Amino acid sequence: MKILVSGSLAFDRIMNFPGAFKDHILPDKIHVLSVSFAVDSLRENFGGTAGNIAYNLNLLKENAIILASAGKDFPSYNLWLEDHGVDTRLIAVHDDNFTASAHIITDQDNNQITAFHPGAMKHATRVDIEAIRRKEKELFGIIVAGNTEDMRFYAGEYQRLNIPYIYDPAQQIPVIDSEQLKFAIQGATVLIGNDYEIELILQKTGLQKNDILKNTKYLVTTKGEKGSLIESADSAVEIPVAKPGEMKDPTGAGDAYRAGFIKGLLGNYPVEQIGRLAALTAVYPIEYYGTQEHEYTTAEFCQRYKENFENSIDIA
Repeated sequence: MKILVSGSLAFDRIMNFPGAFKDHILPDKIHVLSVSFAVDSLRENFGGTAGNIAYNLNLLKENAIILASAGKDFPSYNLWLEDHGVDTRLIAVHDDNFTASAHIITDQDNNQITAFHPGAMKHATRVDIEAIRRKEKELFGIIVAGNTEDMRFYAGEYQRLNIPYIYDPAQQIPVIDSEQLKFAIQGATVLIGNDYEIELILQKTGLQKNDILKNTKYLVTTKGEKGSLIESADSAVEIPVAKPGEMKDPTGAGDAYRAGFIKGLLGNYPVEQIGRLAALTAVYPIEYYGTQEHEYTTAEFCQRYKENFENSIDIA
């Protein structure tokens, strides 16, 4: 099975603020906000939604193909992905732009402020999915936040070619019109987002959860430290979080969760195991500064799953 991952590729500049944002923002002055935070560390890491998901899928022994755009500064990132088993052949490199970049400040309460520059992401990729289909009979797609034209295009192609896919519009929800959202959702196998994003989707489209679940197998709501909720037409399953070691930075947990969910879904695990596998996958990046700094073997992952959830899983 080849997994097509469309989204963003980015360089993450992650900074840590040793205080709390709330102590420096006056609610009654929010309309004239002007703040500066002195950070105590700065790290540059490889990131972006597509890059992070593909990296985690490789750790889970799945084959990911990235569909995304990058810029003239991409060679080092490309080499990193190739060294970690990710198929980068279909990444479109634009020499007139830089790769997208995210500047992320995290406070001691794990709240984040992010400035994102799209760079080469402004270019759509529009990869010929039908040509891939002729070579690879088994395909699965995931559409995550990235170029909005690509998000629309790939939803249409996956529906036309009967390729199952996950839809996760995330940060792009405000700029995607309601009809496009409804179109992409109605053909998706899974709709996933955090609790705020799911509520925003419902408000923007006018849909109810039961409307979504008429066509979508699972509606997944992630809730941070409160775990996640996986709903289907006939059930709602609460998924607990896995226990992290030292929690250093929350960036990348959501992308890792999605990779774990794909692993469980394609492995035809029971829904409880799909959710718990995803929850454990999400723990690894938050124990490091950077979204692709963690590694584990299959045996180590399975042992940690047993320690967290008191039963076994085989992800070979």
